[in-house]
Amino acid sequence: MEVNKIYHGDSYKLIKDIPDNSVDCIYTDVPYLYDSGGGGSSELSKRIIKVDKELEDANIVSGFDYCILDDFVRIMKKVNIVIWFSKMQMKYILNYFTSLDKEIYYELLVWGKTNPTPATHNTWLPDLEYAFHFREKGVKLNDGYDIKQKLYVSPLNKKDKDLYDHPTIKPLDNVLKHLEHITQPNDIVFDPFLGSGTTAIASKELGRQYIGFELNEDYFNIAQDRLNNITQIERRAKDNGVLDIFDFMEEQE
Repeated sequence: MEVNKIYHGDSYKLIKDIPDNSVDCIYTDVPYLYDSGGGGSSELSKRIIKVDKELEDANIVSGFDYCILDDFVRIMKKVNIVIWFSKMQMKYILNYFTSLDKEIYYELLVWGKTNPTPATHNTWLPDLEYAFHFREKGVKLNDGYDIKQKLYVSPLNKKDKDLYDHPTIKPLDNVLKHLEHITQPNDIVFDPFLGSGTTAIASKELGRQYIGFELNEDYFNIAQDRLNNITQIERRAKDNGVLDIFDFMEEQE
């Protein structure tokens, strides 16, 4: 695998080509598992994982196949991973990493949304998203008051959703601060569920190297555009033969 490059394909297969002990950090937003028994309303979340014969006995879930966690540990030099998850995935992910035969520290990271979608009957508001940071003894953390926050509070990321057409995009500012805290210049950051490319963009801005995988071709193309500083508004304008982006935006309104 080449660094500073993203790949279109199945993470469960492509990760086998990453050598042992070659990645400094994994930062990823896995497909979520929800109470509905499926993956929520987005096509990204509804994805059904197809597993090779050698993985037939693996623990398959609606969100993602937990067996990939073994490969995560294999390819990291030392365990250093931020993994976003749904509440139903919390217990398994926590138990997996804290049961490793390694000295592991962990923190719960939270994104609090000031304008969440309305709650359904007899439920709490969906105003929080969660991630764990698991860190093996010996992984260095950088100093800085602003980058050590475990709680970020902001509105839903509508602006980036509009620019990059992804339903679960995380705020770039949050990802930048997380990676600045837990990685060093030129570290290799890997994201197996790249989506619209936020992890790669943050790594690039911070002077880190990156590798990303994305199965969905539309999202992969969006991530490629994003790395080339092309928004989806600009892409749609270009595809419609509009030379002036501002004229196109007025037409859309």
